[in-house]
Amino acid sequence: MSYRLIRPLLFALDAERAHHLSIAALRFMPTPAPLAPDPMLESVVAGIRFPNPVGLAAGYDKDGRIAHKMHGLGFGFAELGTLTPLAQPGNPLPRLFRLVEDRAVINRFGFNNGGQGAAADRIARYRRPIGQGPVIGINIGANKDATAAGRGIADYATGVTCMAPLADYLTVNISSPNTPGLRALQGRAALDDLLSAVMAARGGHATPIFLKVAPDLEPADVDDIAAACLDHRVDALIVSNTTITRPALRSAHAGEAGGLSGAPLTDLSLERLRDFRRLLGTRLPLIGVGGIATAEQAYARIRAGASLVQLYSALVYEGPYLAKRINRGLKALMTRDGVKNVAEIVGVDI
Repeated sequence: MSYRLIRPLLFALDAERAHHLSIAALRFMPTPAPLAPDPMLESVVAGIRFPNPVGLAAGYDKDGRIAHKMHGLGFGFAELGTLTPLAQPGNPLPRLFRLVEDRAVINRFGFNNGGQGAAADRIARYRRPIGQGPVIGINIGANKDATAAGRGIADYATGVTCMAPLADYLTVNISSPNTPGLRALQGRAALDDLLSAVMAARGGHATPIFLKVAPDLEPADVDDIAAACLDHRVDALIVSNTTITRPALRSAHAGEAGGLSGAPLTDLSLERLRDFRRLLGTRLPLIGVGGIATAEQAYARIRAGASLVQLYSALVYEGPYLAKRINRGLKALMTRDGVKNVAEIVGVDI
């Protein structure tokens, strides 16, 4: 059935209820066969072979229920979470808002999830040996109480210990605006302490560590984060999470608190990606996220320095097969420009 036909029915529901309904529907979808790598689109990033560069961003599959099925929708990889050591309910309802006129979303979930222990048991039941199934990243965070008490770094170390054996890569999420104090970990001193603890907790596991940062950064912040990533040998940088800024918006929900994602984030996230690419060059892989809804936008993000891209909010407006359409569009753009493999164009515009 065309998504255009069912979208009005979904939009008649509360946004979070529709989110849960889509997860439930995907749980009944048979697990698809492995996604065949595409010679034009496949690449190796942080030692991981990705069949195509379009991934599902964290926030959709919070508890690891359907990440292993998302390649059936065309995604080259899927990132589940954010998972915290202990289960927590997150912020009070309502906390998810569609800004239809702006093709945007505001959320203030606050890392609602069932905890890493329950998720680990669930993921272990379907997880194939690392490197032999769909690429799955696990996004980890700190519990709200721990962050408030200054114990957030210990929560990240716990997350690495618990989830590293199950992940193709781990994402350290210090950029959500919905846990008070979390973004303070982006400061240089706190970030050094955090990354030292994370790398120590990884121990003998070779699981790559990615860091996810906010778009709301000053030039000095970009400098500090880039230096810390290199010093601690972070494997990739994800740019970026949602924004707390509010550009001109038309929706009645524009004043809601939380992180803004979708179309209004496109330019800000792209500019932050360019900042990191100019500073880091080819020394650290970058993953572009934020306001990507078309093949042209994904192409621009790759040319600006992203080895991979992720999307989530655009699925609300474009439907579940958006990744397949973007991949087809990327191949068309690459063919037009005489590009044989996506790796050839990473960062060519910077």
